[in-house]
Formats: sequence, structure tokens, C-alpha cells
Amino acid sequence: MLIDTHCHLDDERYNDDIEQVLENARQKGVEKFIIPGADPKTLQRAVDLAEQYESVYFAVGVHPYDASAYDRTLLEPFVKHPKCVAIGECGLDYFRLPESEDEIEAEKKLQKEVFLDQILWAKELRKPLIVHVRESTPDCLEMLDTYAGEEGGVLHCYNADESLLKLAKKNFYYGIGGVLTFKNARKLVNVYPKIPEDKLLIETDAPYLTPHPHRGERNEPSYTVFVADKMGELSHLSREEIETISTENAQRLFGF
Repeated sequence: MLIDTHCHLDDERYNDDIEQVLENARQKGVEKFIIPGADPKTLQRAVDLAEQYESVYFAVGVHPYDASAYDRTLLEPFVKHPKCVAIGECGLDYFRLPESEDEIEAEKKLQKEVFLDQILWAKELRKPLIVHVRESTPDCLEMLDTYAGEEGGVLHCYNADESLLKLAKKNFYYGIGGVLTFKNARKLVNVYPKIPEDKLLIETDAPYLTPHPHRGERNEPSYTVFVADKMGELSHLSREEIETISTENAQRLFGF
């Protein structure tokens, strides 16, 4: 059994064939799916899918790119849903910043304020976080180390920065996806063996970051098998052992 802990099934690219996408995944042994809350505009679609399919769960949050649209009062009704398992996708992303120094500082300030509110909200609700970290490791690390609750969470699409490994002691897990299969993923391949086995999760980030050998295509949860195989290769474990480890980890973190 596999669990795709991060797949954007609420994306419009699945509108026409979501049933087939889920069936493809089931045929590969993927039995649960978590849709991260990234865009408030598609959150209702995530809820609808979770209500339609027993195997689908969702999280509630706002991606740092949409920080200006964050309004906790609009999100609060959704977290009461029995299939809401986490807060996020939230975090910091400094990859696309404005050009002027003043605008850069204003954007970083906004992202930090929105991220902090979601960290504290997760702590209050005793739910794990789904965290997005891109070119912002020092700030993310400081905020999570200082404010995150004992429920911890997952560092989605773990970026191979070794400094983030200290968060394993604060009950943070490491989401491993298609990037691990890329030919230019040397840093992640080298850091991967240092991740504690009991903190490994599998994700696709579908429809993004499609693993080899399907790069260039739309990603989907059935492709978790390519991630699992690469993890097994690096861990010197069988596919079945990786499935067991990652599934037990996901069940423990998200309370399945």
C-alpha cells in the first residue's frame, strides 16, 4: 500500500478524468491521497472530492504565493470537516520576489505573517503542517523551530538542505517526490540516506514534478511507484519495505 501525501487533485487538469486517475493509482497500490490546500479558490473542489471518494483527504491552507489572499475566517469552516487532516500547504517562497528592496522586504514580511498564523493555527487545532520551503530555509527553519507544535508536519518536496534535518526531532517528516528520480538531483540523492527512516513520506506533487521516466507529462499519483523504487534503491530496501515504512509514517502523522 502507498499513500500519496501531496497531490493537487483539485487542479483543473484532472477535471475530465479524475476517476481514471484514481483508478490508475489504485492499480499501482495507492490507496490514500491528500490534497493540500494551496489555493482558496479550489478548496471547495478538494472538499467535494474528499466527500465523493473515501480514499481522498484534504488539508486547509494558503500557499505563500497567495499570501495576500489569506483570510483565516474564510478557511475556518473547512477545518471542521472530518476529512481535513492538516494545515497547509503553507510556508515561505523567496524564488519569485519583486525587484525593489522595499517591495522585497514587504513581500517577505507578509509571507512570514501568514505562515506564522498558520503555524499557530495548526498548533491550536493539534493538526500537522504541510510546509512549502523554497529558497527560504533559514527563515522557515527558525519559525518552525520556534513556533511549531508537537504535532509537527511534513516538509513538502524536501529541498535537501541538511540544516532542516534537525526538525526531525520536532516531529517533522520529509516529503520525497519525483525530484529524487531526476538526473540532476545529486544533492537530494546524497542527503537522502541521512533522513531518519521513520520520517520518510512519499508524495507526487501532481500534476507537477513528474518523475523519470515520465518527465514532461502530467504527473499523477500512480507515479508514486517510481519514487518508491528510487527510495528503495538508495535505502537498499525492497519496494514492499519502502511501502510499509512510508505508509506507517503517513498513518502516524496524519492520524489515518
